[in-house]
Amino acid sequence: MPLHVIVVDRHADFPWPAAGRIIVTARSFVAETARRLPTSARVVNLCRDLSYLSLGYYVSLLAEARGQKVIPSVDVMLDLHWKRLLRIALPEVNELVKKTFQADPLENPSLIVHIFFGSADDPRLVPAARRIFELFRCPVLEVELRFKAVWSIVSIRPVALRAVRQEFVPAFVDALDRYTHAVWKQERTAAPSRYSIAILHDPQEQMPPSNRKALERFVRVGGQMGLDVEMITKADYGRLLEYDALLIRATTALDHHTYRFAKKAELEGMAVIDDPRSILTCTNKIYLAELLRANGIPTPRTLILDRRRIGRIERELGFPVVLKIPDGSFSRGVVKVSAAEDLPRFAEQMFKDTDLIIAQEFMRTAFDWRIGVLHRKPLYVCQYFMARDHWQIVKHGGPHGPVEGRAKSLSVGMAPPAVVEVATQAASLIGSGLYGVDVKETENGAFVVEINDNPNIDAGLEDAVLKDDLYRAILGELVERLEKRMQTGGRSRPDLARLRDLPDRSDPWRGDALRLANRGGRALR
Repeated sequence: MPLHVIVVDRHADFPWPAAGRIIVTARSFVAETARRLPTSARVVNLCRDLSYLSLGYYVSLLAEARGQKVIPSVDVMLDLHWKRLLRIALPEVNELVKKTFQADPLENPSLIVHIFFGSADDPRLVPAARRIFELFRCPVLEVELRFKAVWSIVSIRPVALRAVRQEFVPAFVDALDRYTHAVWKQERTAAPSRYSIAILHDPQEQMPPSNRKALERFVRVGGQMGLDVEMITKADYGRLLEYDALLIRATTALDHHTYRFAKKAELEGMAVIDDPRSILTCTNKIYLAELLRANGIPTPRTLILDRRRIGRIERELGFPVVLKIPDGSFSRGVVKVSAAEDLPRFAEQMFKDTDLIIAQEFMRTAFDWRIGVLHRKPLYVCQYFMARDHWQIVKHGGPHGPVEGRAKSLSVGMAPPAVVEVATQAASLIGSGLYGVDVKETENGAFVVEINDNPNIDAGLEDAVLKDDLYRAILGELVERLEKRMQTGGRSRPDLARLRDLPDRSDPWRGDALRLANRGGRALR
């Protein structure tokens, strides 16, 4: 039986030792010593706080980076934390509640039920509890039901074990025992369908990942490929099902409409770049640092630190040193600290927003290599030079807004093979989407600094070598995913009128059929 690692805030939080189980505090788990745990270990995260950028969040994030299976996953944490994502699943669950849950509303029109690893403390919710756990694999969930003509779930949220009433603790322990002896399954994701592509962009964005001319070229090249390519904005969330694929050309973030669009698209069986997993992985530098280290990818020397370990910077890295918040972008949330006396001021400012920060060895280079990788193969190469009189490629805080250094495009064959190889290896750890890998080349070799899920594709720069073929490759990747879905679908599409009345995820073909229906059945003719 594989080792189970129970992660808690304090050892006293979990007084139920058992064979094959070890108890680890959250602070010990995120420290380097926990890296000795095998990748086969299964991690049960029982931290009290699972909110974004909390210590509990980092426990799951680092477990995933180390290749360990963990419950809850970071995906699930975010789905539960940001209620707008939770609403995607509620219609299906409430349809099940309506059919199976029975209680006298006169006794109590509002009920709270706890779910322990898929087992409900109220037997009336058992059928729905199993489905809820399939959707949100979290050790302890609190479900609130209300009666308004029918019973329905109004909220699902993770709760700390200490919030569970003492009378239900034996049920939790029993559910944990059963769960740790079960086979852990990967969460299933829906598969894609076919041929209309939406490009999500933000017309107001100051530094968008694609300029206006690049967006126009996506549309023009798509037309040449027989595709309907249409620009959409965040106001078009309700229209997403009209399309077969989604390409995100707005700067991505987790607590942001771009992630919600990606998550919705994936749940509905659409092809999507950037997929939600890539957004989740690439927007957190701590995850990336641990993932790259665990897989032997060369990077600048890096430390993951909390407040109590800041002293390690001077001993192990020296100065100057680069400090990073976990989820900055476009050179924001990154500072260079030149001397030890400046360290407390910069570090404390960062710790106001996160429990952990990154300290990284400073490598001075004239430019960063940017290797664009698509489906695990190098696509384009650029050199991004540092902004004038600055140590980064983008200088923020000036009177006229951000200032960028110059850039130069080259063919893949003109770049040093070691740079291209390490960038491709790093991007392949994330997935098979579109990534921009930043690499520093020194006399000691090539070092990966960052992997971006939403790399710049600007007309006149990234497309300078490939021209229209760059846009054709990206759109072609979406088409290939769509066609694979059509080849493996293996059954006819159901009646469209019936599907309009079904809850969102009750049938994996529902998204396909609704997209056809919204186009007036055009693709069926």
